[in-house]
Amino acid sequence: MDANLVTAGPHGSGERSRQLVGLPAVELAARVRRGEVSAVEVVRAHLAHIAAVEARVGAYRVVRTEAALAEAAAVDAHPDRARLPLAGVPVAVKDNVAVRGETATDGTAFPGPPATADHPVVARLRAAGAVVVGITRVPELCVFAATDGPGTVSRNPWDTALSPAGSSGGSAATVASGGVPLAHGNDGMGSLRLPAAACGLVTLKPGSGVVPAGLGADSWSGMAENGVLATTTADLALGHAVLAEAPAAEPLDDDSAALVVAVSTRSAVPGARLDAEGRAAVEAVAARLRELGHTVVHRDPPVPTSAAVAVLARWFAGAADDAEHRGLHPHDLQPRTRVHARCGRWARRAGLVRPASARRYRALVEAWFAGSVAAADPGVDLLLTPVTTGQPLGARPWHERGWLANVTANARWAPWTSGWNLAGLPALVLPAGVRSSGTPLAVQFVGPPGAETRLLWIAAELERHEPWRRHAPVFDPAAGG
Repeated sequence: MDANLVTAGPHGSGERSRQLVGLPAVELAARVRRGEVSAVEVVRAHLAHIAAVEARVGAYRVVRTEAALAEAAAVDAHPDRARLPLAGVPVAVKDNVAVRGETATDGTAFPGPPATADHPVVARLRAAGAVVVGITRVPELCVFAATDGPGTVSRNPWDTALSPAGSSGGSAATVASGGVPLAHGNDGMGSLRLPAAACGLVTLKPGSGVVPAGLGADSWSGMAENGVLATTTADLALGHAVLAEAPAAEPLDDDSAALVVAVSTRSAVPGARLDAEGRAAVEAVAARLRELGHTVVHRDPPVPTSAAVAVLARWFAGAADDAEHRGLHPHDLQPRTRVHARCGRWARRAGLVRPASARRYRALVEAWFAGSVAAADPGVDLLLTPVTTGQPLGARPWHERGWLANVTANARWAPWTSGWNLAGLPALVLPAGVRSSGTPLAVQFVGPPGAETRLLWIAAELERHEPWRRHAPVFDPAAGG
């Protein structure tokens, strides 16, 4: 661990405190609102659990022990505590948005000055009663699909030989290991959905304009969105509602709303193929949807070459823009990131980052969801796809390897997420079983603009009929991990 990490000291004792860790955010907040337990007790219990598991997981750059307890005391004293939707809920924030009083590094070796104000999503979490217990680790400039850096490698709680993915890997690792019930993250090419898939969590990348973005220079040319990682759909719905300043989605109880769901396993990356267990997971979810009364059809969405080029150009340019925004010289960056940013500067000069390309792709996939006038091409309500081609990347110092090795590993492992960032459409990832190795399987649902509630509803329906394990077994608070 680096010198920036502040570990929690001794905190509280007793069976009641231990039983608070691992509870969903919805239940914790309800208990604090009713006065059955204090926010200080909730936060203290979670800090103790973080202290017990952090050395094995490496989720945090900073644990805000004293500040979090002071903020929890303020929640307890809040005159409107009974109305706070996240009253006393411990949350973690990804290290690329502003948290008042803390520095942000964006995974680089150069922290900025302490923030004088919260990023809007952090402000909304705090206004809802959440308590920020720490800042989670990310790869440099949040570019890559494994979370590591000099002197530190974040690890997947389901198998510490594997990465929790990236770039919201630290946030996913702390949720999966029981450190917090909710964690903030963001997603420019899958950076919420890939860690959720790797760590057995549920998450939602909102559509464009639903939740404040404003990351780095220009949010990767509009591809990046903020969201939360959770262990239950109810917690995800609550966290999303807070970030979007909207009423929480109320999933239907009677399973009566039948949807048309397209299924596609076609990869947008040549040579990237879904493994057998991943394919079986998609097929099992499709079968479950049919059992629940939904119509399932096999239909591939359009993936033109121009969209793939546009995604790559924005991925490269995002690194260049963020480095410049932070005032970093190319030699301040890790070799892999330096090459990535150089490609980004070239993509900018070549005019490959065009708003029109994103608009055209969005129109194309919107039309695909809506269907054509011809009866042979009806519309669909949602799309079901895989998330990754296999197990997460290994937990190793990927930053010591070359740019090509990193980019190739990322592209081959995760070909199903980035297109939906370009289109600005909402996409949700949820657990779909466990591999023979013991690590999680996952699937992705994508919807047309405004389908966030529909996605939350289908996830809640599937969870209700086939609940998933909420925490990694070794670290499960219920098992004394």
